Amino acid sequence: MKKNMLKALAIALCVAAAAPAAQAQFNLKKAISAGAKAAKAMTLTDKQMAEYVKESVDWMDTHNPVTPADNPYTIRLNKLTEGLKDVNGIPLNFKVYDVIDVNAFACADGSVRVFSSLMDIMSDDELLGIIGHEIGHVGLHHSKNAFKQELLTGALKDAVASSGGKAAALTESQLGTLGESLVSAKYSQKQEKEADDYGYDFLKSHGKNPWGMVAAFEKFNKMEQEQGAKSSYINKMFSSHPETVDRIKRMTARCEKDGIARQ
Repeated sequence: MKKNMLKALAIALCVAAAAPAAQAQFNLKKAISAGAKAAKAMTLTDKQMAEYVKESVDWMDTHNPVTPADNPYTIRLNKLTEGLKDVNGIPLNFKVYDVIDVNAFACADGSVRVFSSLMDIMSDDELLGIIGHEIGHVGLHHSKNAFKQELLTGALKDAVASSGGKAAALTESQLGTLGESLVSAKYSQKQEKEADDYGYDFLKSHGKNPWGMVAAFEKFNKMEQEQGAKSSYINKMFSSHPETVDRIKRMTARCEKDGIARQ
């Protein structure tokens, strides 16, 4: 049975509400100014960033229902992503969260998480198109930059700065905050277009059909127009109908120019 909500976000909210002591460390009236904290946080190395990302992803995997290896969702996802090993040297790994939210996200460490309810409404090609787009954000470092921005400006800036720019152990509340930022990361329209193009090239180079990206965008656009769909994934990816239509046209033109048949 699917869960009624994404567990990680619920746990994060519960912990934050029940543990005022943990929240106290986020007080901006400390002796060290916010600017100084941000400056220290800027010294985070890629290795330290990777540690934060991994800890956050591990926490999300622990606090969400991940489908087992013999589950039909897992089998389907593994079959679709066969041959997709890495992007720019970043190893990719894929898992399914068995939740009702319609969403998918990718992290700077190459972790791609697809929600079962998204899989329910997408064909194989459409789902692969979405995965290609998410991988685009990883390959272009959009995911990494968004995550770092969360460390610099979000609730964790005190924790990062107080550790001298080193990856400190994070509390349940802090991990929940980072988990939420992974799920709900928003990108500019320019970045979304860049991810479209990168994902297109990525799928094509791996022998996958990039028409799936067009089909997925068309389905989301139709859902928006006919049903006023408010899924987190639609809200994250599309900010306006004209922009959505333009992206569909751009990807369609690329497929046609490359002589790729739509299946």
